[in-house]
Amino acid sequence: MRLIFAGTPDFAAVALKALIAEGHDIGLVLTQPDRPAGRGLKLMPSAVKVLALAHGLPLAQPASLKDPAAHLQLRSVAAEVMVVAAYGLILPQGVLEIPARGCLNIHASLLPRWRGAAPIQRAILAGDTETGITIMQMDAGLDTGAMLAKYALPIEAEDSAKTLHDKLAALGGTAIVNVLRQDRLTAETQDNAQATYAAKLSREEGMVNWAKPASEIARAVRAYNPFPGAQTPWRGENLKLWTAQATDQQGASGTLLAADKTGIVVACGQGALRITELQRAGGKRVSAAQFLAGCELKPGERLA
Repeated sequence: MRLIFAGTPDFAAVALKALIAEGHDIGLVLTQPDRPAGRGLKLMPSAVKVLALAHGLPLAQPASLKDPAAHLQLRSVAAEVMVVAAYGLILPQGVLEIPARGCLNIHASLLPRWRGAAPIQRAILAGDTETGITIMQMDAGLDTGAMLAKYALPIEAEDSAKTLHDKLAALGGTAIVNVLRQDRLTAETQDNAQATYAAKLSREEGMVNWAKPASEIARAVRAYNPFPGAQTPWRGENLKLWTAQATDQQGASGTLLAADKTGIVVACGQGALRITELQRAGGKRVSAAQFLAGCELKPGERLA
């Protein structure tokens, strides 16, 4: 099938790789312009661009799809379908109407739950036990289009946003390949009354509020791994928390209860958090045992 593919990060690159392996005729790949990254702020290509170039696929990086010239380029491809995965740019109605069979989005949630920019992280934060991939016929709304297929995936107790992202990326590749193999699919309209919104992540929300229950903070540590990172003030700097588990120990919230090779235990509003991996500003990610080897912590100290 002749396709246009639109996507930017690793999540999208996994889907593009699956479509290439399936033998689809990819007439054009769209990805966002190169962005500055790293300490030197060097312009870096997206994961999708790297993959497209490696396979010699036609590539475009428009800053917007509102330009009539971009519409002309898309029409010239004569694609049956445009597949979209974490592209990051809005598709105007005029673009949605260009492919003969419309635009299909690979969305990382079981719609209508978690429409929006951060469905993986919001699912973990909310304590959901299940998520998945929805293949959706795109319309002008935000993830509001009719659903063509759903593929469910359990959220394991230790899943971080990173591990769940990788599982969903693989599932997304499988899902879109399966959908495109089928000649006819029944579209299911979303129930807007059941919709929830997955707001974009901010760096500020990664700061831990120790007055919250330990179970909620433990989910935040998982959800914000790797971005924006759960953090707490400590001795004039911020500590990043990489892995942690809730315990039933009690104490004044934000107070250090214990620190040994099994973890650094901090009291929360309800229960306590055992931190097992963490990172000092400018340092490396280390285990609690490695951290304590170079820094003494005493019960009663506050992390707030």
